[in-house]
Amino acid sequence: MSKKDIQDQITFLKADYIRIQGDLDKLEAAGGNIQNAEKQLARMEEELKDLNKQLASAEKE
Repeated sequence: MSKKDIQDQITFLKADYIRIQGDLDKLEAAGGNIQNAEKQLARMEEELKDLNKQLASAEKE
């Protein structure tokens, strides 16, 4: 994967993360079940960590 592809994926994930976080806030305020949203955010955080590692490796090359 190229450096540009990794950066694009990071940008997309960050935007999706912000959207889900907003949904989570709304669910929490309404007293809804927030477990699925929290799990999704945790998974996305791990994916972002991995992508940032890949980006750091790509920048060294």
